[in-house]
Amino acid sequence: MRAAIQLSNIKMKANCGGPFGAVVVRKGKIVGCGWNQVTSTNDPTAHAEVSAIRDACKKLKTFQLDDCELYTSCEPCPMCLAAIYWARFRKVYYGNTRKDAAKIDFDDDLIYREVAKPISKRIIPMKQLLRPEALQVFKAWKNKTDKISY
Repeated sequence: MRAAIQLSNIKMKANCGGPFGAVVVRKGKIVGCGWNQVTSTNDPTAHAEVSAIRDACKKLKTFQLDDCELYTSCEPCPMCLAAIYWARFRKVYYGNTRKDAAKIDFDDDLIYREVAKPISKRIIPMKQLLRPEALQVFKAWKNKTDKISY
C-alpha cells in the first residue's frame, strides 16, 4: 500500500495527473504499477488502477489477474471497479475513500447513480441501432471453435 501511496504522490507532484496510484502484487512482488495519467495523456480511461492492470497484464502476458491483489491509494471509481472485476483480482486494498476523493473534487456519485438507472433515464442519450447485424457477430462468436473464452 505504501508503494501505491508513494506513487500517487510522486506522479501527482510531477503533474502526471490526479493524486492516485496503484500497484498489482503477485506472490508478494509488485508486477504492475499505475498512476493517474488522465491529463498528461489526454486519456479519460488512464486511471491508476486501469494503468496498473494494463502494466501487470503486459508483463505477465495474461488477461486475468486472479492470483494477484491490487493496492490502490483510493477506493476505485465505477470504471476501475469494473476493470477490477474483469481482471478477476482475488483481493483489493485501498487507502482513501470515495468520500475523501469527493472532498477534493473527484466525485463519482453521478456515475454510480447513472449506472443504476434504466438506459432511457440516463443523462447521456443512448439509442440502439442495427441489432440484427450486430447479433450476427455474436452468433459467429458462439459457434467459433478456436475462441479464447474469458
